Amino acid sequence: MKPERLFDFIYYQQEHHPMEKSVTYKNGNDWISFSTQEIIDKANALSRGLLKIGVQKGDKIAMVVYQNRAEWVIADIAISQIGAINVPVYPTISPKDYKYIFNDAGVSYVFAGKLDLVSKVLEAQKEVPTLKKVYSFDQREDVPFWEELFEIDTTLQPKVEELKSSIKKEELATLIYTSGTTGNPKGVMLSHWNIASNVTSMVDDLETQKGDTVLSFLPVCHVFERNVTYSYIYQGCSIYQAGTQNLAGPDGDILAVKPAYFTTVPRLLEKVYESIYNKGLALEGQAKEAFFWALSLAENFEFDKEYSEEEKAALAKADEFVFSKWRAALGGNIRAMAIGAAPCSANIIRTFSTAGIRIREGYGLTETSPTITINSTKSHQSKVGTVGKFVDGVDVMIEEDDNYGDGEGEILTSGPHVMMGYYNKPEVTAENFVELNGKRWFRTGDVGKIITNEHGTKFLKITDRKKELLKTSGGKYVAPAPIEGRLKEDFLVEQAMVVGEKKKFVSAIILPATEALTKWCDENGIDSSNLSEACKNQKVITRYQEAVDKANIGSSHTAKIKKFIIILDTWDFMKADGSETELTPTMKPKRRVIRKKYESQIDSMYL
Repeated sequence: MKPERLFDFIYYQQEHHPMEKSVTYKNGNDWISFSTQEIIDKANALSRGLLKIGVQKGDKIAMVVYQNRAEWVIADIAISQIGAINVPVYPTISPKDYKYIFNDAGVSYVFAGKLDLVSKVLEAQKEVPTLKKVYSFDQREDVPFWEELFEIDTTLQPKVEELKSSIKKEELATLIYTSGTTGNPKGVMLSHWNIASNVTSMVDDLETQKGDTVLSFLPVCHVFERNVTYSYIYQGCSIYQAGTQNLAGPDGDILAVKPAYFTTVPRLLEKVYESIYNKGLALEGQAKEAFFWALSLAENFEFDKEYSEEEKAALAKADEFVFSKWRAALGGNIRAMAIGAAPCSANIIRTFSTAGIRIREGYGLTETSPTITINSTKSHQSKVGTVGKFVDGVDVMIEEDDNYGDGEGEILTSGPHVMMGYYNKPEVTAENFVELNGKRWFRTGDVGKIITNEHGTKFLKITDRKKELLKTSGGKYVAPAPIEGRLKEDFLVEQAMVVGEKKKFVSAIILPATEALTKWCDENGIDSSNLSEACKNQKVITRYQEAVDKANIGSSHTAKIKKFIIILDTWDFMKADGSETELTPTMKPKRRVIRKKYESQIDSMYL
């Protein structure tokens, strides 16, 4: 029987493929492994301990860690199998958000990880009357160690089993607070079946196989990585958990783990691509020529394409001299990566896929558990430029709107993956659902259209965020995300944001990729010792104009970027001083924050 509740996955693994190294995590310089049985034993001990201190079904328990770790997985099982509710929290949000989330959810206990997290939680606790106690996953003096809760005496185990068997798949399992670009976070209520149905219905579309070693570094507090973690457990993959700070390089975690598969977000992949591209620029002679010739082969990549013998020979040569080195830098065993959380450029997908590292882009939201569509491994069920075909059991429709192009409109979805609602917000919940054709549909807030290939497979193409559409002073709507994506394909562009709300034309803020720009300046006889000054050089401005002109190709007259500013700055999803960030934890731009930050520079483009 397939798992129907979140804690079922580990017991499914124990029955079908018990593992000696089910979950391994990086602790300092050491890798610490847990078998399937050890995870179950520790989860049961923690469940008994939670019951002993009075935790009841429906109580809210929060968890916050900087780096994915086995303790998180164990605690997740322990909490959910006694009917308590796991409230995962991003480590990088502000103390104000901690207080809001803990109070809104009515959190009773918190498990916290390393560094400043315990201190941040303790500070919030002063204004959270429901929060009884804070436990640490690491030994420290100010709060108790989480293993002090472990109850070795098995007297309470029958109660654990009774609670476990009583939990229905439709019951609330977790409260996940959306990062949002404006306002307070909203608590998304997901049932066991919301997530479990999504995992089991899409797992055959993944490139993972039983026995694979997989790397997990995206935050498990986000529903994307959490969902994938359950799928790894379900399939019998050996999970290695790490952070993002030591992934690449000769001593990096990717080389140590040698994964066959991992999930990532486009921004991290863009950085890898930029690094590879910059190394190619530094080459000389035939080596440089071979590098860029190999890159050019990616221009015509499509999934399931039938290559001619001549094309196969060219790809084999490119693989021998260039692409095999890319795979070696990623451990040598990498077959594929799944991309989510934000749009990924077609250029990135084509380039890595040509190099033998298949990029499978998907789409979904926290509210949809998350996966709505995925580019599948099955024949003729992947298409570059789309976010994939519909997941089995998931319904999708487009609510067409004259404000968008032909066949475009807001994406609606219905099925077992759709959330129960927003916690404590019935009015907001009602606003986000609509009854059509006898079904309850969730409004995603994204704009898209459906494309059908020659084999009859339907794919979803995202064209923009409904709430992020710009409306010029002439009343014309402009979708900024596709334009920004094309701009960021240029190796000299680190970040970009399109502006023009209530303005007579569209402009752009461009943040240069400093390392690449420094090299470009040196090669073109421009002093790079002061990049701020270099950004004012006419040669540099002309080069960025070329990037803008390329990004403008295919855009309507209204959507073309007429002016731009180059700003030497960085956008972050966390700030050491606790100030407001320019990016959400999933790397999406906070447009309101960015517009306010550069208000005078933006205004200067419209004088």
